[in-house]
Amino acid sequence: GLLRSDSIPEVGEDAAATVGMAETFSEEEQDELRKELAKVEEEIQTLSQVLAAKEKHLAEIKRKLGMNSLQELKQNITKSWQDVTSTTAYKKTSETLSQASQKASAAFSSVGSVLTKKFEDVRNSPTFKSFEEKVENLKSKVGGRQPAGGDFGEVLNSAANASATETIAEQTQEETH
Repeated sequence: GLLRSDSIPEVGEDAAATVGMAETFSEEEQDELRKELAKVEEEIQTLSQVLAAKEKHLAEIKRKLGMNSLQELKQNITKSWQDVTSTTAYKKTSETLSQASQKASAAFSSVGSVLTKKFEDVRNSPTFKSFEEKVENLKSKVGGRQPAGGDFGEVLNSAANASATETIAEQTQEETH
């Protein structure tokens, strides 16, 4: 008789319901329940103390092994990552992304080829040829009797050299006068 199949009120249930249940037990049954309640509370307290002692012992062992919270966190994250990467969903997603990456690489490669072709077309166009001739004329005027040819960078370098040479010549004339 101490354990009845009647439902026991949960935490937060109406206190009146609890009082109503207590009235249905005889005085002797209530005394037995109070003793059982005290015993269970004592067991819970003992278990809490044992658990606290075990946790303290665990912390001491970890300290002796040189394990700290950061290392434990790192281990937990590593284990979690391994768990995630072993799932079917992850494997399928990884495979799909790999295929998408390959397709994107192929697309960028073809775009690069198209751009290279377009730049070649521009370079061979009459407008660019005309511009190139003007640059060559400028180069020959600035650089003197140098053979025609070279790229735009060479033209700029020769123009800069001509300007520097001119400045040095002017400074030398001023110093001698």
